[in-house]
Amino acid sequence: MDRAPAEWLMKRNCSMTPRQALLVYALLCAATLGIALVFTWRGAWMVLAFALLETGAVGAALLHYCRHALDHERIRLERGCLLVEQADGARLSTVQLDPSHARVSLPDAGMRTLVVIEARGVRVEIGRYLTPSARLELVHALRAALGGASLLYAAPGRSR
Repeated sequence: MDRAPAEWLMKRNCSMTPRQALLVYALLCAATLGIALVFTWRGAWMVLAFALLETGAVGAALLHYCRHALDHERIRLERGCLLVEQADGARLSTVQLDPSHARVSLPDAGMRTLVVIEARGVRVEIGRYLTPSARLELVHALRAALGGASLLYAAPGRSR
């Protein structure tokens, strides 16, 4: 049975792209260091030292933000292949599963419980960027896409 390819993309909720964060940081540095240079010129050189310390700390925080702003999880169901891709900072991991033996479960509908996909001894946890209700929707969508050919767990709290 041929199924149409399906794809789910789950991304971190970020208010700025890395490019926008760099622009904000550049404007902040220009303003802070401009004011600090005026005070330094007037004899208060400690203002410049604290301004450099501040811009360094904000830069470190924005660097961490930018490294993780593009984190995502992607699930692709193609012919004979269930591909799970997870990007975390500079690390990208890809797991290929057999959809005919995939089991999709959500052990608990709690806040910290992730969706579990298992196939032939390989286990992947996904959904860290989703709300609990969105995780439950993902479980239902994956089960529907995998169809009757897969071995599915019952929904949380119910037995089959």
